[in-house]
Amino acid sequence: MPGPNNFNIDHLGIAVRSLDAALAFYQEQLGFPASPRETVEQEKVNVVMLPAGGPRIELLEATGPDSVIAKFIEKRGEGLHHVALRVPDLAAMVERLKVNGARLLNEPRAGAGGHLYVFVHPSSTGGILLELIQE
Repeated sequence: MPGPNNFNIDHLGIAVRSLDAALAFYQEQLGFPASPRETVEQEKVNVVMLPAGGPRIELLEATGPDSVIAKFIEKRGEGLHHVALRVPDLAAMVERLKVNGARLLNEPRAGAGGHLYVFVHPSSTGGILLELIQE
């Protein structure tokens, strides 16, 4: 896009085996406040958001063995799953990415907190799963 990019980091998604165990560290040891737990059915995950200044930390726990998060943990272990950026115009960004051959993993849809999002495959981003979220 021409001019300043107007993107902001929204959150860092961290895959965890157990929200309870992760919250024991982030809440009890570091003192993070936490949002209420939320289930995103289409992604088969339970989610808790932790404010970290402007951006947030998103803890992701699989709801079943066929969840993308369960498969990620099985293959790589717990850890950083994705980086999420807020964009001013998600529809325009998706169109631009498609025109330029980026590999998208889904069409824009509602996720945690009702925000519209799309994932960009790591093969298009230099190895990082990137989530773009409508501002």
